[in-house]
Amino acid sequence: MIRTIRYWLAVVLATGWYGGKVIVSALAGVRQVPGGVYDRSQQSWARMLLRWTGVEVDVVHAERIEPGRGCVYISNHTSWLDIWALLDTLPGIRFVFKKQFLYIPVLGTAMRRIGHIAVDRAKRHSAVAAYDAAAGEVRAGTPAVVFAEGTRSRDGRLHPFKRGPFVLAITAQVPVVPVFCEHTFALLPKGALAPRPGTIRVHIGEPIPTAGLTYEARDTLSDQAHRAVIRLGATQA
Repeated sequence: MIRTIRYWLAVVLATGWYGGKVIVSALAGVRQVPGGVYDRSQQSWARMLLRWTGVEVDVVHAERIEPGRGCVYISNHTSWLDIWALLDTLPGIRFVFKKQFLYIPVLGTAMRRIGHIAVDRAKRHSAVAAYDAAAGEVRAGTPAVVFAEGTRSRDGRLHPFKRGPFVLAITAQVPVVPVFCEHTFALLPKGALAPRPGTIRVHIGEPIPTAGLTYEARDTLSDQAHRAVIRLGATQA
């Protein structure tokens, strides 16, 4: 019970403080710059939550992270902890997320102001338009993170990928970088009220180039990325 109270207190305080900082900065006309207030706020938000809940993050193959280079990170998704771990690990990222999160007070507004990419998956044409609009930002150097399964895994296993993230990467002509977040399911599975203390290991895979690929290659690229994420998971110690 104490762990649950501590967790939700951390969520409320961190979201109110850093989300409020983002909203005020946006209203004041502060511009987006790499490593600026928006990037720092989202990273500090994640790190505060990790610290308060006793969760640490280790990175495997951190040398494969290239700040300022546009790419599409494709990660497994078994827990909310994946989000914190990736924000802590990958500088300047923007998530592709379900539009419903925009309605969460403070958090939704802050996500919009930072520039995370909302997708209405119930409306295919709307989702495609969102990916097309995001492609220019990614091409210009903003890395995107997509949980390509579409939702959190209930059993901790990797499920089939959606096509949209790979259309985004092909449209932007940027590499796909596979990522595997290890131990997040054990620490905070879907339905749990609070995370257990422990260590998350974020495995960064080798970039998969998309230069010259066309829309017709989306399924092949998806299969290649799926196999790469599985291999990263198989390296767990």
